[in-house]
Amino acid sequence: MTIYPIEAGNFKLDGGAMFGVVPKSLWNRTNPADANNMIDIAARCLLIEDGDKLILIDNGMGHKQSEKFFGYYYPWGEHNLDNSLKSVGFHRNDITDVFLTHLHFDHCGGSIQWNKDRTGYEPAFKNAKFWTNDNHWQWATIPNAREKASFLKENLLPMQESGQLNFIQRTGEPFQAKSELNFGIFFADGHTEKQMVPMIQYQEKTLCFMADLLPTAGHVPLPFVMGYDTRPLLTLDEKAAFLDKAAENNYYLILEHDAHQEIITVQHTEKGVRLNERYTFNELFNS
Repeated sequence: MTIYPIEAGNFKLDGGAMFGVVPKSLWNRTNPADANNMIDIAARCLLIEDGDKLILIDNGMGHKQSEKFFGYYYPWGEHNLDNSLKSVGFHRNDITDVFLTHLHFDHCGGSIQWNKDRTGYEPAFKNAKFWTNDNHWQWATIPNAREKASFLKENLLPMQESGQLNFIQRTGEPFQAKSELNFGIFFADGHTEKQMVPMIQYQEKTLCFMADLLPTAGHVPLPFVMGYDTRPLLTLDEKAAFLDKAAENNYYLILEHDAHQEIITVQHTEKGVRLNERYTFNELFNS
């Protein structure tokens, strides 16, 4: 098995929305805001080469939305998914499986693209299976009013229409040791129904792709919960359970949305679980 970070692009989100009820005077220390109160955000994905499988975890916003749509999110930087794949020797047509932690547009928008004559949509990974779970699919395709703007039908329905949509089978336990893609999954319901956090055994380490359970290193303290979460009190409990396990077992936490920090570990302190070490992929695996 070989693992690669894949950078699908950078954008900005409102710092207040990203930290909910936490005062700016606290979150601005770790995630400094610009004059518009926007903070730097990454769309960091993960590529797993495992035997005859090439698995992409999440894929960013994609490119099919309007200029007005992207204007809300202030894209910046030079990263894009195709160039990032090329830098490690692959093309999107090589992808066999696309695992989606959840179906908010900034995690799955790259799954679908315009067709050649821009009359409709088609899968952006023509040879891949798309993986979600049935509970989350129902949640996303019949969305509540709070999340409706995040579940875009043009990102979702073409997956189903293509015949490439597949569901991860759940055991009913939050920590599921094995999945169809040969890694474990932690199921979390605070951010959205049945978000999936992959837990991958690699080079004698447990790597956890944190998605929106822990979007940035600044979100490690338990009360630092996004305003986007549908059940923030449940997020508190889920973060507490996961971070306690991460501190005890020295998990390496891959941060999808932290534009400046790739991987962290956490530790127990008198103030609760706190950040321990920071790493880049190169430092951790190529040193």
